[in-house]
Amino acid sequence: MAAIDDLISQIQDADLRDRIQKEVNKLSKQKKFGLVFEEHLPECTPLFDMPIKRGCNVMLRDNKEDKSIYVVMKIEEDKAICTKRDKQGELFTFSISDIVRAAEFGEPIYPYLKPLDSVCNAPDSELWHILIEADNYHALQLLEYLYVGKVDCIYIDPPYNTGAKDWKYNNDYVDKNDTYKHSKWLSFIEKRLRLAKRLLNPNDSVLIVTIDEKEYLHLGCLLEELFPEASIQMLTDVINPGGTNREKEFSRVEEYIFVCRFGDSAVIKHNDNMLGNTDEVNKSRVWYSFCRGNNLRHNHNRQFFPIYIDTKTRRIVEVGESADLTCSQSEFPQKEGLVSVFPINANGQEASWRGIPSTIREWVDKGYVRVSNYDKKNDRWTFAYIPSGLQERIESGEISISGKRDDGSLELEHIDPSLELVSPRSVWNKKNHNATDYGASLLKQLIPDHHFSYPKSLYSVADVLSFFVKEKPNALIVDFFAGSGTTLHAANLLNSRDNGKRRCICVTNNEVSEREANALFAKGYKPGDSEWEKFGIAHYITWPRTVCSIIGKDINGKTLKGSYDNSALSLSEGFKANAAFFKLGFLDNTKVALGMCFRELLPVLWLKAGAKGKCPDIENTQIPDMVFFPKNGFAVLNNEQSFTLFSEELISYPEIRTIFLTTDYEVNYRSMANNLNVDNSYQLYRDYLDHFRLNRGRN
Repeated sequence: MAAIDDLISQIQDADLRDRIQKEVNKLSKQKKFGLVFEEHLPECTPLFDMPIKRGCNVMLRDNKEDKSIYVVMKIEEDKAICTKRDKQGELFTFSISDIVRAAEFGEPIYPYLKPLDSVCNAPDSELWHILIEADNYHALQLLEYLYVGKVDCIYIDPPYNTGAKDWKYNNDYVDKNDTYKHSKWLSFIEKRLRLAKRLLNPNDSVLIVTIDEKEYLHLGCLLEELFPEASIQMLTDVINPGGTNREKEFSRVEEYIFVCRFGDSAVIKHNDNMLGNTDEVNKSRVWYSFCRGNNLRHNHNRQFFPIYIDTKTRRIVEVGESADLTCSQSEFPQKEGLVSVFPINANGQEASWRGIPSTIREWVDKGYVRVSNYDKKNDRWTFAYIPSGLQERIESGEISISGKRDDGSLELEHIDPSLELVSPRSVWNKKNHNATDYGASLLKQLIPDHHFSYPKSLYSVADVLSFFVKEKPNALIVDFFAGSGTTLHAANLLNSRDNGKRRCICVTNNEVSEREANALFAKGYKPGDSEWEKFGIAHYITWPRTVCSIIGKDINGKTLKGSYDNSALSLSEGFKANAAFFKLGFLDNTKVALGMCFRELLPVLWLKAGAKGKCPDIENTQIPDMVFFPKNGFAVLNNEQSFTLFSEELISYPEIRTIFLTTDYEVNYRSMANNLNVDNSYQLYRDYLDHFRLNRGRN
């Protein structure tokens, strides 16, 4: 509406302007069911690595007020003559050092990954985690090229839009008094969720989003709209038992977690119900009530029938058949010497058993159902049974049978209470989810003197991930709002518990806090300067935390103390893991098409081939005709004239299962690929260029 109002104000004819304004006002008052918000275009990303040249879009590097996009008309030595893109005519002269290339939402970009650093604490492992410094929208475009439909779990903790100037939109802070702050936030999130959807495996994956009360209603509606095929639940997690001090309000202790499950994704049962205060926690229980007291007969008539017992031996002798609703209890067949027992609840109502007659007979034969006791108060016999989940554990051998009782029911060996599996509750009240003690304090141990507001509890993140990836030891986890790096830390913790090889890819921008930005501006530094960048979140918080948690030492080299959640795993041991740190940059598509960017794109090829082993590099600047990376499982042919030699040498590397073939012609690519015995092949550089030319923010 803001854009329409601006356009209407430019209409010269007063009568026409008023008539159009009235009609627009009528339309704006019409409501529809669902979420309504403006798309707020464009977002801009500074491209510090890209050269400034005639015809390109630029923006000022250090001006908080002027966020205009300028077009470079001419370059004279160290000056750029520009005009505003939306109001061409007036010319502006800027020093080239004061401006930066800018990419707007929807423009084609051609990304690459510039290696910044790495940490290797498991040289024998092929597993490498990835941290990418980037605007997450462009990083998601790259991840879509690499992993469409292959991601098992996405966990994000996006900005909560509290008005505390803790996130930026369109290169500026969204103020708490901004009339459009909810709409801007929704537009910001929606664009990223649409891309994220393409990454998830539609047959079995999960999207996890945390939020607080400022936007949870809007987010819930947005998720319902974007993911109609998903099963969506909202959990409540107590993260601050001390509460927040808010005058005239309740003291908030919780945040919310939206869980969107796709395909066959299911919550894995656990030995802890997460609620923390019921008798189900750490209690060994096998036998449960067999009468479903709340499921009345008129709704479940097939599960209403007599079970005949010998009251002297307390043995189930026979299971009867169900009848229609007109059949009273007295009309069911009687058995001489036996008592017929019906599912009657404590209120004397006809209820239902836990199954139909054929199922119950099978359970009785296997010893899963038994007579429990006689209820004198209500004059009825009761039964107990072993639920299907425990039956599966018995039949798999996980729970041992010590024999059978005289009544034919099973006698089980003692069950370790810690092995009893229950469904986690939708409200979590866990001591180790306290964000202060297990988020801020832990982070301070790793990187003392480096400030970061509101880090997540490590165990809160590890718990929610484990409910979906515990049985996926090779899961691919993505977090594109990485913040302090808790998700990668949690993935390492999960791997350490079961020797898993879950891989985590994290993305964060390199924004500095408002306080630090003001201090740096005062000293004459600008975004893109090395002094500025080293105080950004990626360099100052996320990567140092990743390194320190892996090697078991803080940022000053001191050995860490304590253990993870009172377990045998000490912080000083670190993790048998490896991680690589990259910065997302942008390439000239013409140079890519000419094959001049092989070295820059090598990390991208490494990721597309599975990120096995340490990211390779080539020392010389001359592009080789062919190159083989057996430790990384891929090879590249840069000169199709050398295909015969390439195919002959490839036979010597059976571990190479992915190849990249450089050719401009589809028919040549198909001919070469069909003659190679590999799992995956890709056409360079057409495959890469087509993806980023065509994928420009479309829905």
